[in-house]
Amino acid sequence: MTDDHADIALDPETRLAHDDHDALRLWLRMLTCTMLVERHIRARLKGRFGMSLPRFDLMAQLERAKDGLRMSELSRRLMVSGGNVTSLVDQLVRDGLVERRDVPGDRRAFAVCLTPRGREAFLAMAREHEAWIVELTGGLARSDRDRLHQLLGRFKRSLPAP
Repeated sequence: MTDDHADIALDPETRLAHDDHDALRLWLRMLTCTMLVERHIRARLKGRFGMSLPRFDLMAQLERAKDGLRMSELSRRLMVSGGNVTSLVDQLVRDGLVERRDVPGDRRAFAVCLTPRGREAFLAMAREHEAWIVELTGGLARSDRDRLHQLLGRFKRSLPAP
């Protein structure tokens, strides 16, 4: 057995028994697929750019917010604690990829923004990230990807608000 097969054999779906509820089987299939894709993306971001996935995700949020985001908003969007966001921002500031800016009218607050160097670096990573996702989903026909996207959208809308 190759290492790749060993990794797959240890995924969350292996906990299933043949008589487990179909909802549990679906959940563990989605979780396993997410974990496998993330594993590829994490390795590629680290190998190609020396970047962690959480740092990339934070930069993606900032790229969409031209005026920057307050720490509380970053925390909410990334669904992580304020402490985690602070650590990520501190690292990115040290690397010159983001900066903290005062918020006019609120002396206690600041917004986190991409620096020009950070925006350039993020856009380069985002182009490759998209190509990696296209590659990783390439085993599905376009119609299958469209149908899966539609079904997962319906599932997302059916979930109760947190």
